[in-house]
This record gives sequence, structure tokens and C-alpha cells, in this order.
Amino acid sequence: MRELVGRLTALDPQAGAAVQVIAYFDALVAQRAGLEAIVRGAAFLARCPARLVDDERRLRVRATPDGSTSDSPEPAAPHWPAEEIVPGGPARVLLERPSGPAELDRMILERAAAAARTVLERTRTRVREPAEILLDARTSENERLWAARRLGLNPDEPARAIAFPDRPPLVRPAQADVPQDRRAGVGPAVNVLDLPSSWEAARTALRLTAEGTEQDPGPRVLHAGELGPLAVLAAHIHPGAPADPDTRALDRAAASAPWMLRTLDTVAAASSLRAAATALTVHHSTLQTRLAQASRLLGWDVRTPAGRLRLHLALIARRLHRNP
Repeated sequence: MRELVGRLTALDPQAGAAVQVIAYFDALVAQRAGLEAIVRGAAFLARCPARLVDDERRLRVRATPDGSTSDSPEPAAPHWPAEEIVPGGPARVLLERPSGPAELDRMILERAAAAARTVLERTRTRVREPAEILLDARTSENERLWAARRLGLNPDEPARAIAFPDRPPLVRPAQADVPQDRRAGVGPAVNVLDLPSSWEAARTALRLTAEGTEQDPGPRVLHAGELGPLAVLAAHIHPGAPADPDTRALDRAAASAPWMLRTLDTVAAASSLRAAATALTVHHSTLQTRLAQASRLLGWDVRTPAGRLRLHLALIARRLHRNP
């Protein structure tokens, strides 16, 4: 290709430059480059600022010939050369050349638009909500900063991600209240651009929550900062993986009596058996009878400190297996 470009340039400088433009954007597509790289390439080749605007996908990317990028808003009345990424669609690539088009502008815009179309078809099959953009580490910093502003977040103040089992993610300022009326995993407070890590931690915390019912006892809201070594355990117990023997024993015991799971969960969390009996509003002797039955079904004595620790881990493992 380099030799061909050299020969063409010697015969026809304009044709040689056009082939260089084509080869440049074809290389970006082959490398699976992102939108920012494509806009930077257009600005570099045109020697003037370039811009990608997609109102449907809420994208704004601007680059200057020196390679710097931003998500600055589009001026009110642009009159520069432009090319639609998808004919008839809202997405377009523009060159900011107030003095009028240069010779290669149309070629640069056509190839940049074609490359951008490839990226959008590969990565944007639907319109994403700002929270999804903000929590996706694969999106550019400019896109995430734009999403943060759309959500009313101050990029200079910490925020946290919150995960739910049955609804889209939520992003809130660090000092805002966390919903308590439904199951939720709460990520740590981080800088806005680090919110993808808060989201991952929130999803891990969500896996360790429960409905708080007789058949699914446990905390409904859990902060990732409270997990400690349990986060390591969560990383090694994947949904769909075969359950360990203690988890299977716990499921068998749960099927034997309606009180079983709540009783065992309360015992595992309480400071003593007497405290567990008080929390369950049962007599101490009743609790002892229940635990003797549970110990026979489980295969270990849950009334000892070591047995209660083993029980606690089995309950945690059961939640991790149940929560994808």
C-alpha cells in the first residue's frame, strides 16, 4: 500500500492523498478503534477540528488536529461540511472549517462516517440510558462525563452505584439516601469516572442479599464495604456452578420444616443462642430442640462456635448460588 501511494502521489498528488485517507480509516476499522479515535483521525487528516454528533445515542465527541478530545456541545448554527453516518439518521460527522471545504474534506467525511457506522453497529444496538453509559468502563471518559451531567451529578464529587435484582441500576451522590424498600447492593463512594468499579462491587453485594422472608432470610440491603472476605468468596462461587455439600445439606434441611431457614439464619447472625431465641420469640428450650433437629439433618452441630461459623458460610454460599 505504501508503494502504491508513493506512485500515485508522483502521478497525481490528489489521488495519492485520497488513497491515504481510505487506508487510514480502513486500518482504524481493522483495529476495532472506537469513536474517539475515528474523530481524532478526521481532525488530523483535515487539519481542522472534527466532531461526531448523535442525538439518538446522546453522543458528542470533538477532536482537534493535535489529538485532544472533548464532549463540548455543538454550536448553535454550524455551517461546516457534514456527512450522515446512517443516511436519513441523526448521527453525523462534521469538520469545523469556517473558510469553506478543502479538496479532501468530502473523502475524509465519507470514510470517517463509514468507520463510525461500523463502530455503532458493533457496539450500539439500542439507545442506552445515562446510568448504563456511566457504569460501563468500555465507554470513553467523555461519554461518561456527559452521562454524569445528564444525571445531575457533579463530576468533582463522589457518587455510588446501586444494583437491584429487577430494575435498572441507580447512581446517586455519595451523601444521598439509599432505597431501603427493596433488595439492593450498594457500591462504595468513588470518583465519577471510577463508577464502573462501584457498580461491580454493588452487583457483588446484591448477590449476598435476600428477600428477608421465611424461605429466603437475610439482609435486603447490603453495602459492598461490609463484605470483607465475603467478596473473595463471591468471586469463586459462580451462578450455575454445582453446589457444595454443605449448601445441598442446607437445602434438604430447609425442605423439612417451614421454620428451618429463618431459625438457622438468626442463629448464625446472633451473638449467642439466647439472643437468637429472643430474636425468634421462642423459648430457649424450643430453640435447642430445633437446633438438635437441624444438626442431624445438616451433618454437623450448629450449636458450637465452629458449627455456627460453618452454618454462616453455608448460608452465604446458598445466596450466591441462588442470585445470578
